[in-house]
Amino acid sequence: MVFSLSAAEPAKKPNILFIPIDDLNHWVGFLGRNNQTKTPNIDRLAKMGVAFTRAYCTAPSCNPSRASLMSGLRPSSTGCYENNQNWRPGIGEDKLLNTHLAKNGYVVYGAGKIYHGAGDRGGYFDDYYPGKGGAMKLHAEAKNDGVGGIKFAPLAGTDEEMPDHAVVSWCIEKMSQKHEKPWFIAAGLVKPHMPWNVPKKWFDLFPLEQIQLPPHMEGDLGDVPAAGVKIAKPTGDHADILKSGRWKEAVQAYLATIAFCDYEVGRLIDAWEKSPEKENTILCLWSDHGWSLGEKEHWRKFALWEEPTRTVFIWKAPGVTKAGGLCARPVDHASIYPTLCSLAGIPAPAHLEGADISVLLRDPAAAWQLPAVTTWMKGNHAVRTEDWRYIRYADGTEELYHDAADPLEYVNLAAKPEMAAKKAELAKFIPTKDAPDLPRGKGGEAEDGGGAPGKKKGKAKKKAK
Repeated sequence: MVFSLSAAEPAKKPNILFIPIDDLNHWVGFLGRNNQTKTPNIDRLAKMGVAFTRAYCTAPSCNPSRASLMSGLRPSSTGCYENNQNWRPGIGEDKLLNTHLAKNGYVVYGAGKIYHGAGDRGGYFDDYYPGKGGAMKLHAEAKNDGVGGIKFAPLAGTDEEMPDHAVVSWCIEKMSQKHEKPWFIAAGLVKPHMPWNVPKKWFDLFPLEQIQLPPHMEGDLGDVPAAGVKIAKPTGDHADILKSGRWKEAVQAYLATIAFCDYEVGRLIDAWEKSPEKENTILCLWSDHGWSLGEKEHWRKFALWEEPTRTVFIWKAPGVTKAGGLCARPVDHASIYPTLCSLAGIPAPAHLEGADISVLLRDPAAAWQLPAVTTWMKGNHAVRTEDWRYIRYADGTEELYHDAADPLEYVNLAAKPEMAAKKAELAKFIPTKDAPDLPRGKGGEAEDGGGAPGKKKGKAKKKAK
């Protein structure tokens, strides 16, 4: 069934539990990319509904990804391409998902990191909890705080002292309250965003002597054009990590931080399962982009290959999804806004640029012709189908990978004459215009801003306009 409103007897709109996760790549159990990871709760949710195995961000960076997802507009339309830009001039807060839901009868709650900045309460919220600040001490066994810009170390504190724990507790409290209207609760989890600092018990789950490095190939950037090498920055983070000899420690820390994140997701799922509204609540879990840990001599997000762009994407919609659904169709996060409108039976705004994926929620094997499209900085785009990835940079140089045969994207086929037709086929989905860059500085944050939720900015708005 599809949630809809009847003129004779209005149906109750579904509640929506919205779970954004920061910097979580595809190292979760059900995706099978890393057999060391421990994500029992995310995997549990995946088995309850429909999980996507080829889901991608619209931008491999927190600010443009979230601005795009929450507005339904692609970065090439808004001009918000990087973290240090103010997204508001390119979008307007009236277009945002939470504002639209409030206009259509929802009580709207937000906590933690939903938009980019710490405590950035974009659009309308009836109530918003930015989280608590503060930092815990490193554990006595910590060597230091990491290697250069890659920050990691175990903490001496407890789970209850972590900012994400307070965010989840606040959302659980909201979920348990009685509401006259359907609710939308966005529980924005910051971890596994750097610094990879979580209580030491999470590090202990991954003994250092057992850590395996991610798959990588020496000289992998040899067939990548200069524009791609510049983005990878192999002489930066990767060179520092190699020199330090601490690559395995960084992998251990990222796995530990993912495990902590999974624990907090489990708390949300447990609370939802106990809720009297369980049978009338949509769950939508997503990570804002992927992360590289040395693949292609690259660290962080900020690139157009598989690791920085692939996301975790799970839906459970009562009456729509069936347990155990696994969808291999390529989708991107521009789909979230229109799909929620469809499932909630409310009109979709005319400005939306993504596709409604309700058909895939009902039948994960349904026919699907659209690829996923990702943009990183102005003029650089990637198109991902089930079998292929095509990248075209602003200077016209290209990469082409046959992911069906080369899932680690080692061999760039773009220069082969016989690939001209395939490139032309995929290039049809490249955005035809690139909006001018939005201003930098005021209203934006630095490259890796958004670590721990900070103080609330501004007063709550009284009504949706």
